Amino acid sequence: QVQLVESGGGSVQAGDSLRLSCAASGRTFTGDTMAWFRQASGKEREFVVSITWGGSTNYEDSVKGRFTISRDNAKNTVYLQMNSLKPEDTAVYYCAVRSPKFAALSEVTTYDYWGQGTQVTVSS
Repeated sequence: QVQLVESGGGSVQAGDSLRLSCAASGRTFTGDTMAWFRQASGKEREFVVSITWGGSTNYEDSVKGRFTISRDNAKNTVYLQMNSLKPEDTAVYYCAVRSPKFAALSEVTTYDYWGQGTQVTVSS
């Protein structure tokens, strides 16, 4: 079965950095878009950033200039480098994958597979 496993979360101070990883397995992911979403306590899941098979990226405004997504297609792995972390970045971060489709990359419901999530906590 398809499995997405996130890692790299933790508890840090404001201004610190973290690098998240998500390893996907169980099927071919050729052509798929990979993305990161996050869900803060008591809030709905929200889009953070996506990256297409070809490397095109789309960032939510609040993380532009601070977060960087990348992927290694040979390893079916996506990364999220998070710099200058802020308390408002605190959330469970989820890796997601979707097959090629003509739909908004930020739409939660369009993604086919999800990881279990990794907690990121940023203290002021």
